[in-house]
Amino acid sequence: MTRILKLSHLTPLQLNQLKRRSEQNIDQALAIAKDVIEQVRTEGDAGVLHYSRQFDFAGATADNLRVSEAEFAEAEKLVDPELRRAVEHAFRNIEKVHAGQMPPPMHLAEIEPGVFAGEKITPLPTVGLYVPRGKGAFPSMMLMLAVPARVAGVKKIVVCTPPDQEGKVEPVSLVTARMAGVDEVYKLGGVQALAAIAYGTKTVSKVDKLIGPCSVYGAAAKRLLSGIVDVGLPAGPSESIVLADETTDPRLAALDLLIEAEHGSDSAALLVTHCENFAEKALGYLGEYLEKLPPWRKKFCEDGLGSYGGILLTESLQASLDFINDYAPEHLQVLTADPLKLVGKIDNAGEILLGNYTPSSAATYAIGVNAVLPTGGFARSYSAVSVFDFLKRSTLAYLTAEGFAGVKETVTTLADYEDFPAHALAIRERQNLL
Repeated sequence: MTRILKLSHLTPLQLNQLKRRSEQNIDQALAIAKDVIEQVRTEGDAGVLHYSRQFDFAGATADNLRVSEAEFAEAEKLVDPELRRAVEHAFRNIEKVHAGQMPPPMHLAEIEPGVFAGEKITPLPTVGLYVPRGKGAFPSMMLMLAVPARVAGVKKIVVCTPPDQEGKVEPVSLVTARMAGVDEVYKLGGVQALAAIAYGTKTVSKVDKLIGPCSVYGAAAKRLLSGIVDVGLPAGPSESIVLADETTDPRLAALDLLIEAEHGSDSAALLVTHCENFAEKALGYLGEYLEKLPPWRKKFCEDGLGSYGGILLTESLQASLDFINDYAPEHLQVLTADPLKLVGKIDNAGEILLGNYTPSSAATYAIGVNAVLPTGGFARSYSAVSVFDFLKRSTLAYLTAEGFAGVKETVTTLADYEDFPAHALAIRERQNLL
């Protein structure tokens, strides 16, 4: 059942459990993920196929793991024109937002006479994108990952996504992948998918970075693979906070609370408010709207709201803001009287959605901002997926003769102090060679 929790009444243990979300179960997943990763690492394709047949589709072979051109062509025929137009609309906005993020490919600035410093921006050679399917189909997630990778200029984009029991990838996701410039799609899900693209096998391409939202088992796998490949931001089970005050329409708050809650039983959705009367009204509407959902989505919402979410009652709007910054949610919806006034007080959130007309579903599909966001409190230090996840920076430096003369004494003084004679020698001898 959905809970109304009073922040001031929570024990330190209860508060800690609330902030940890379903990530608290990751320790149990680590042992399982470790076994899968080790088998893939040591056995390659055989290890991948063992788990693919167990968890993806029973007929998996090395020959049918990769989506063929015929399967892409078949998917094109299956997509409804109206759905294609929606995907194309989303694609345009996502592409426009991420194109605006691109930095100049190189810059050099003169720091002092003859001393130039700057950066060169280079796209990653290969990336692996994980697009989940377990609780539904996610062509929108394909766009959110593949479009910024392509805009950044990544030369090879590889996707792993779980197939159905017949070994078929959801057709709209395939059409979306081709639209976004994906090079290879593999019918792989779960830990075995992440391990396969991290290590590479005879059949599956190895990548330089893997990124994408995962279950708790995927989050565990990323921890274990972090020393092998760049695993990107922590993106686990969905989570959200809806911030409300006395002016908020409780019907809107109840509706928006269910958006992220319906992703799964491990989702964490919280309505945070300091208004007790409002909280009671929102709870009533929540029950009403739950009845409008199909049974399986309703169960996801009820499970998550009863375990990791609910309605949190604070003592003031400032106390609500303090909790939000401590919790660092993936999605934050601000439904207060003047949401723009609060933006400066919000430091930790994957995305901040302002006002009654900006539910997180609009951001997920159509606005163009990226919906792959840090979870588990990592919005304190990580950002939403962007072109910067697919770019790397090399520092640039250039000294003229004048610049060298200006820094040589500083370099030799510090090198002598730190006892690096070769550092100093390269400066002193150079004076006689140039």
